Amino acid sequence: MIYKFDFEVFGKVQGVFFRKYTKLEADMLNIKGYVQNTNKNTVIGTAESENKELLDRFKIFLTNKGSPLSRIDKCLITDEKTIDTYSTNNFYIKR
Repeated sequence: MIYKFDFEVFGKVQGVFFRKYTKLEADMLNIKGYVQNTNKNTVIGTAESENKELLDRFKIFLTNKGSPLSRIDKCLITDEKTIDTYSTNNFYIKR
């Protein structure tokens, strides 16, 4: 079973290497999906894993940690569900 959620992070999250650190964290936790900037100065993405515990750790990163220069005001987690197959083979930065 593959667990999946979408996220949007608000605060000072653009121009502070947030996407780079998010990819590093996702790779370390073996999470698949993507992260990208929006024109609303937020960051959005999707996270997928068979390991719910690792996804929960990733949520903590998105909600509380981020990159060293970022300031996270809030993180919305939406569309939590299970899926049958991964939508991608890795975690990547969407441009």
